[in-house]
Amino acid sequence: MATQHTYRVIVRGKWDGLTAPARERLLAEVADHGLSQMRFTPEGSLAYDAALHSFSYRCVIVSDAADGEELAAALAEEQAEHALRAAGLGYRELRSTATDMDTMKINRKSR
Repeated sequence: MATQHTYRVIVRGKWDGLTAPARERLLAEVADHGLSQMRFTPEGSLAYDAALHSFSYRCVIVSDAADGEELAAALAEEQAEHALRAAGLGYRELRSTATDMDTMKINRKSR
């Protein structure tokens, strides 16, 4: 069995072709998707502001360590695309960054 690693992935993108009802819905829910609501979760967390220019989607991906951050980023982009399409929201220019939490070095302050 391959070793599994946990990746935190941020997918960033821009809104595109939002319909009037979609814009109204996003603006009505903007308080629930601000900076204070950003979380890394397996199901994903969408964050944006009232300008409705860009967004970020944060998620946790668990995959084989041998596949690396590139696959984790691709899986996260697929997850974000699926969530946005399911919500009827248009997007473009997705790009992502992944961090392998199992290899991340933590610098502890010495006393």
